[in-house]
Amino acid sequence: MNTSSKRILTVIGAPAAALATWVLAVPLAGITLTARTGTGTQAVGPVAIVVTSLLAGLAAWALVAILERFVARPGRIWMFSAPAVFAASLSGPLGSGVGAAAVLALVLLHLVVASVLLLGLMRRGTRPANI
Repeated sequence: MNTSSKRILTVIGAPAAALATWVLAVPLAGITLTARTGTGTQAVGPVAIVVTSLLAGLAAWALVAILERFVARPGRIWMFSAPAVFAASLSGPLGSGVGAAAVLALVLLHLVVASVLLLGLMRRGTRPANI
């Protein structure tokens, strides 16, 4: 399987893993996933989970492609930048989750998506393309 195929599967796999996590947390465990918004609160449903994680996957893939094209050690930069973006993304659930269970479930969703993308988009032994 070529790199593009693996990366497509990774970008599709992140929302699938997030959706599976949502199913475990909300319908099965009974957690009410709610986040504070500017005007009140909003339920975090499966559509939001899939769309957000898909957009995150596409953005991550774009970053990897740019790194591979323009820097000498793209894997090293990816291994430092991706966890930094994950850490920054935690400000969302930590600051807007309603209740401890919702915060924990939202952090877990972020962790699942970040893990899939970090490991799935990583490519060993890459060299930058000739410019």
